[in-house]
Amino acid sequence: MRHALSLCFYACRYPKTAVHFWATCISLLACLACAQAAPLAAPADTIAVDVELVLAVDISHSMDEREFALQRAGYVEALRHPDFIKAVRSGAKGRIALAYFEWAGTIRDDALIAWQVIDNAESANAFADKIEARPFRSFRGTSISGALAFGAKLLGGTAFDATRSVIDISGDGPNNIGMPVTTIRDAAVANGIVINGLPILISPSPSFSHLDQYYAECVTGGPGSFVLPVYAASEFVTAIRRKLVLEVSGIIGPRAGPGTIRIDAATPVDCLQGERGRRLFSDPYFPELDR
Repeated sequence: MRHALSLCFYACRYPKTAVHFWATCISLLACLACAQAAPLAAPADTIAVDVELVLAVDISHSMDEREFALQRAGYVEALRHPDFIKAVRSGAKGRIALAYFEWAGTIRDDALIAWQVIDNAESANAFADKIEARPFRSFRGTSISGALAFGAKLLGGTAFDATRSVIDISGDGPNNIGMPVTTIRDAAVANGIVINGLPILISPSPSFSHLDQYYAECVTGGPGSFVLPVYAASEFVTAIRRKLVLEVSGIIGPRAGPGTIRIDAATPVDCLQGERGRRLFSDPYFPELDR
């Protein structure tokens, strides 16, 4: 599974040079999605945690500076909030493992804040400080599939024994580069990963105003997965805090509250609409131009 996801991540990250990987990648993931993962005994030196949580944060050009600032402040304030610390401490193990990375059309080598155990206010504040210290920047493209593949790869190589593995992905647009998002989503879910979404609709595109439905049908998945849309700037900080508390505590279903259930679209959502839209604008993606 790790080899297949690594292959797909390479293809998503370097789409220009990895075209010949697509057929192999899709075949591998289709097989993996149908296979039952064999249970593995946890090594003796693993750290037991209640959840492994990956925060995958959109920094694509479609996010303006105001949205960047709100998003950054939302994660920093959520990690420092007493409700988040309480949720962490209330678990059976009383600690979680947390990692953070930023993504756009590619994922840069310096995009990652590596795994850290969060078990009290001090460790949570230390992680929040690392996020707050990161410079603001953005890149072209929106590869949700690349972000999910990267997140799955992170979860596949940890030294933790976790009850749950979760990718928390935020974004303000559909996948438009790399592998089809549903292919990567389905492979991750088949490997026991839950994917939750925070679609940002503060300034929705006139040509793609149903991002909440898109996230529900095309991006999120796994037992208890949910979508928590943000429709106004005033909701941002509260929404991120609420989302992290739900993910850490594992609360699902009606107890999770309004806005956290999967959204039923009036009509089926086209999960390839982002890719088709990019081709219409004749905008080939060259990652090297952003370096």
